[in-house]
Amino acid sequence: MRGRHGFQGLLRGFRRRGVGPANPPAPGDPELMLRVLCHEFRTPVSTLTSLTRALADRPGLTGDDRRAISELARDQAAHLQDLLRDAAASTGVLALAGQPGPTTVPLVEILRGVAVLVPRHRRRVRVTRRAGACPVPAGRTRQVLANLVQNALRHGPADGRIGIYASVRRAGLSILVTDEGRVDDALLAALRRPVPAVGMSGLGLWIVRRLLAVDGGRVRAHRLRPRGVALEVLLPRPTG
Repeated sequence: MRGRHGFQGLLRGFRRRGVGPANPPAPGDPELMLRVLCHEFRTPVSTLTSLTRALADRPGLTGDDRRAISELARDQAAHLQDLLRDAAASTGVLALAGQPGPTTVPLVEILRGVAVLVPRHRRRVRVTRRAGACPVPAGRTRQVLANLVQNALRHGPADGRIGIYASVRRAGLSILVTDEGRVDDALLAALRRPVPAVGMSGLGLWIVRRLLAVDGGRVRAHRLRPRGVALEVLLPRPTG
């Protein structure tokens, strides 16, 4: 994800306007800055590793697949550069207020690249035509979904299936990332917590929630039968 689409200035302190919590950490909090950096380095590094493996190990990739991989890799590299620049400048803590005029793309363009992170034999993808055509903020949506897919790969069963499903519902644009793990107390607590917890646990979901809030979105968990967990991203219902 390009930093200017939601994470540029990731460490610049909370803005007075925007989506900050009622009692945000004090700007310049070095402990929170370090935790955010450690967490946010992890996802793009894991993503780039998965993408390079996909290019090396999957000779049957289509031209569209390769273009999607290139786009996601470019965004993740730019995200890393922004984080390194901000860290070197030693600026503030966490700013997740929206940047003006975000680039929008059809959802399907983002899902194509994110899906490649999951090995083909473990991947389940289903996107309705209407959902795939929905315009979404490119950078923030890409980072949210990459985080959730990497989270499923990291915390779900090693050989479990991972699903990515999108449809337009009455509540809005729904994007589900599923795995064959379970909904536990730690996950539910992370989805409710108004401020980041001490340590790394739940920090990624807290960041995802803040990114979604910029666009009026939210994330919630569902138990799947007979087993599994779904994290559902809900964005406002598309108009037109």
